[in-house]
Amino acid sequence: MKDKATRLFYILGSFFVANAILAEFIGVKIFSLEKSLGLTPVSFTLFDVPNLAFNLSAGVLLWPVVFIMTDIINEYFGKRGVRFLSFTAAILITYAYLMVYFAMTLSPADFWINRTTGAGTLNMDVAFNTIFGQGLWIIIGSLVAFLVGQLVDVIVFHYFKSFTGNSKIWLRATGSTLVSQFIDSFVVLFIAFYIGAGWNIVTVLAIGVVNYFYKFLVAVLLTPILYFLHSVIDKYLGKELSEKLMHEATLK
Repeated sequence: MKDKATRLFYILGSFFVANAILAEFIGVKIFSLEKSLGLTPVSFTLFDVPNLAFNLSAGVLLWPVVFIMTDIINEYFGKRGVRFLSFTAAILITYAYLMVYFAMTLSPADFWINRTTGAGTLNMDVAFNTIFGQGLWIIIGSLVAFLVGQLVDVIVFHYFKSFTGNSKIWLRATGSTLVSQFIDSFVVLFIAFYIGAGWNIVTVLAIGVVNYFYKFLVAVLLTPILYFLHSVIDKYLGKELSEKLMHEATLK
């Protein structure tokens, strides 16, 4: 752990995996972006699907961060580093879901079941199972979308880097994120709701476009953070080690 490159990979990897797992679990909440910003919800029609608004999974708050971390890891540790962490995250997410479902099967203690709150009396066991009991198709869709999005991100990132070298960070990082999140947005909806819930394809496409518009906007707005993180890491590693890692990353 005295090696700076090892410590950097550990820190980036830990943050990457933690955000991926958190995004999966907070994703069960659907929030209104407009109301959260103190605005009146919009209502528009897309592909003849009416009354659309920016009602998003809370997971979208963290997925852009995950993809930014993917680009940073890609920059210094290459395809192998990203693939290793992506599969590690997928395995740990699966493990986390299995443990949650195991917890759901446990018999609740009598004193814990009913709890009086400001909103009234709640059945805590029902609430727990409702919040964490996502459908199997949603879990499969989310995991497949995550892995496919990560692998596409790696390919697009290095495609751009083959032309830009170490310059134009915004092009390879933001460009790869926009492509991978486009795929991620539609894959999860297609598997979870078209296959799993019987939604029609037009509705899936309309909601996917709304979700992707948000992700597109956030990815562009977060571009300056890429440069900030890059400068912090370069300063931490030193010019020689930083350039060495970036060169080796293109070969891995």
